Amino acid sequence: MEQMASIAQGFVSLLARLLLAAIFLASAIGNKIPQFQATADYMASEGVPNPKLALFGAIGLLLLGGISLLAGAWTRIGAFFLLVFIVAATYYFHDFWKFADPTQRQLQTIQFMKNLAISGGLLSLIAFGGGPWSVDGWITKRREEVETGAPAAKPRMTAKAA
Repeated sequence: MEQMASIAQGFVSLLARLLLAAIFLASAIGNKIPQFQATADYMASEGVPNPKLALFGAIGLLLLGGISLLAGAWTRIGAFFLLVFIVAATYYFHDFWKFADPTQRQLQTIQFMKNLAISGGLLSLIAFGGGPWSVDGWITKRREEVETGAPAAKPRMTAKAA
């Protein structure tokens, strides 16, 4: 029963990391990098200080954080990078409180709440790590084996070797 729980936890944590990483990597690769100047211009219109430098930083956070989540390597750091990005993006681009038009206010409120939910997922990764099916999980497992003196799994003997 414990083994099934471990498999389920590994699968679900992997799926969560992949789903979270997808939105950030798609944003960087599919939008911000190929449309760098247009994105920087939009950032300037929204009041982002030094938009080109901020965009370079945003792309770096998105790529490093997204790849980190995909691999589950340095997951907590990668999730923190993405959290920094999403907090800044939410503040500058989904400031629903500034809109008088009810339709725009509602649309920006929805985007704000979506980012709030994604932030919750990132905070969960910061708190609990990448799970057993991650590079971090593998390193933790190996470290525990060394600390407890548990022998590494022995290779199976094949018919030829016997």
